[in-house]
Formats: sequence, structure tokens, C-alpha cells
Amino acid sequence: MVATLILPGLNGSAEGHWQRHWARDQASATIVRQVSWSTPVLGHWLAVLESELERVGEAWLVTHSLGCLLAANLADRPGAQHVKGAFLVAPCDLDRTERLHPGAIDFGSMPTKTLPFPSLVVGSRNDPYMDFAELRRHAAQWGSALHDLGHAGHINIASGFGRWEQGYHLFSAFIGRVWDRQTRPAKPPLHSILGEAIS
Repeated sequence: MVATLILPGLNGSAEGHWQRHWARDQASATIVRQVSWSTPVLGHWLAVLESELERVGEAWLVTHSLGCLLAANLADRPGAQHVKGAFLVAPCDLDRTERLHPGAIDFGSMPTKTLPFPSLVVGSRNDPYMDFAELRRHAAQWGSALHDLGHAGHINIASGFGRWEQGYHLFSAFIGRVWDRQTRPAKPPLHSILGEAIS
């Protein structure tokens, strides 16, 4: 069974957050525990993630906020070979996040490289951490499909996302399309397949 690694963002995902529910609901799911949730350092977080990827062998990444940028920073790293696909929920804009949390984050610059694994960005039109036009641009840079969730805030507890059943369906559809793509290589590009499937 392919593992599911859950990557929270700044300050982790508090009890009641959909990532916590998912970690309990799925036997194959594990929250990747970082050394410091409140003062994230990219190099430290990457080292922990790549160690977990090496341990499990293959994994789906389920990410939120700064966790999305962590996954995107795998683009040119050896750990990317272990990633089956990445489900990127509410990616944050690094500059905006640093302004909202001054002095807390040491995460380099915004990742812009195309991801070498399939990915789906799930975003919101009124996310305080990422303007929707910027979200579109970053999704295109990463080579990710984009699902517009409408006005959903930061897709967290504050905006009403607890267990988030719709997210389960989106994630399952994403996994299904990735497997289908691998068994039927003549299909159109993955981003167009996913866009049609979840629009």
C-alpha cells in the first residue's frame, strides 16, 4: 500500500483541522512531524520529509499552506522520486505569509520549478494567504491541475473546514486519475485530465 504523508503548514494543523481528521481516518496516513512548527526552516523541514519518504518508499503527499511549498521544494531533490502525487491545498504566498508572521519563517524563496510528479492545487478565491491570480500563476509554474473551491478562505478550521468530505472525493479522484494515467500512457496531459474530471 502506498503511504499518505500529511504535511501541515506554519504552527501545524490544530485539533479539528481536516488534516487531523484525515490522519485518523486513513490507516495509511501519517502526519510528518517537524522539529519546530512555529519557526519553520526550509532545510530542516526538507530533511525530515525526505527521511520519511525514504522510510515509506512511496507516498502521496497531502499538504496545506506552507506544507504545499515544502512539497514544491522537492522539485529538484532526490526525495521527489518517492512521491506518487501531491494534493496541494491552499498554498500560501511566501512574501505575504512572512508579512503576516514577521520573523517566524526561514523558507527561502517561492518555489517555481515544474514538479516532476503529478499534482493538484485546491485553492480559494478569498484566501488571505494567496491571491487567486497568484494561485493560478503558481499552479501553472508547478505544472499542477487547479481546482477552484470558490470563497473558502484558507481552507482551514477558521473557514469551516473540519473533516471536509468534499476533499476526500477530490483526493480520491486525483489518485484515480494518476493511476489511470500510468496504465494508459496515451491519454492527454495529466493537468488537462484532472481539470476535466474535477471541474
